[in-house]
Amino acid sequence: MSEPLCVMLVAAEASGDNLGAALAKALAARLGGSVRFVGVGGPRMAEAGVQSPFPIAELSILGLVEGLMAYPRVRRRAAETAALAVREAPDVAVLIDSWGFTLRVAQQIRRRLPQLPLVKYVGPQVWASRPGRAKTLAATVDHLLTLHAFDAPYFEREGLSTTFVGSSALTKSFRNADPERLRAHIGAEAADPILLVLLGSRPGEIARLSAPFGDAVRRLAAAHPALKVAMPVAATVADLVRVQTAAWPLQPHLIEEEGLKDDAFVAATAALACSGSVTTELALAGCPMVVGYRLGTLTHAILKRLITTRYITLFNIAAGREVAPELVQDRCTGPALAAAAAQLLDDPERRAAQIEGQTAALDVMGANDIGDPAERAADAVIEVLKGRGRL
Repeated sequence: MSEPLCVMLVAAEASGDNLGAALAKALAARLGGSVRFVGVGGPRMAEAGVQSPFPIAELSILGLVEGLMAYPRVRRRAAETAALAVREAPDVAVLIDSWGFTLRVAQQIRRRLPQLPLVKYVGPQVWASRPGRAKTLAATVDHLLTLHAFDAPYFEREGLSTTFVGSSALTKSFRNADPERLRAHIGAEAADPILLVLLGSRPGEIARLSAPFGDAVRRLAAAHPALKVAMPVAATVADLVRVQTAAWPLQPHLIEEEGLKDDAFVAATAALACSGSVTTELALAGCPMVVGYRLGTLTHAILKRLITTRYITLFNIAAGREVAPELVQDRCTGPALAAAAAQLLDDPERRAAQIEGQTAALDVMGANDIGDPAERAADAVIEVLKGRGRL
């Protein structure tokens, strides 16, 4: 009896953990018992059969300064991951998002296992900044799976074979969400406004945003006595969020169960959200939002000279205008966030207009028109395996 196919999946933060878990399940459905998984990931990937040799929370790094400080740890974990590849001898390695870490992993694996096909899942956003990364990636991996259709030309012109698989955020359905279940869970009456607060999935984001978001919540609670605050959190950072929000005068209801998270997205009157893929999910759920973000001072000073887009929210970029307010860096303060969120909480017509704008932008992005990204990604990985004679 032949050995089962071995697929290595590597992810270093919560969003990558979700992508890796979905890909593992899609591959298992296609290949049945003839596949086993190894690699690095979080709790979702563990459920799908990927047992990580170390926790990925320590690799969720945000900012240039933080990256420099964490460099020895990243190098060590990258070397351990490459060593895992040597021990397990996978038939393919799929490196998911997390540019800095997965690039180092790919480079080390390439040196030690030059014949192993390497697939990058989620490319760097070269359309927004640092286009030279496309050339770097093309020299390191064999195939790229992209979330956005407009990614492909940047990499293909560098000779990198690329497949557009789409973003799971654009296909997410909230059809089965039950807002009343969420209200009962947090003790909200029918007329109570609900503010969703999303601090991000990286420790650095949570550390930088907890103070201004917490100040905004304090101000909004003072002006809206019936306000309830719900906070969906990733399992990898739930304990950190509890610590960071312990001093908030209005304690948020932390939501860790996946079904309740969907309920919260639909039940919310408005949201304060860290910039990221969660903003697309909020828009799909029909939730108006204010987007906030902060980087380290030095990191921001460097990046603002590199970034070429006017906006940081994908549906704002697609719309070509600020559909959802963006409060970034020095503008991301408690008073400013509270003022913008209060406009949504207090004005049903403003909420309706923003929801309409968000939905129109999602249509431009191709929402619900790309099939299941995990299945498309699985198909692409299988084609890579076939092309290398490994399947």
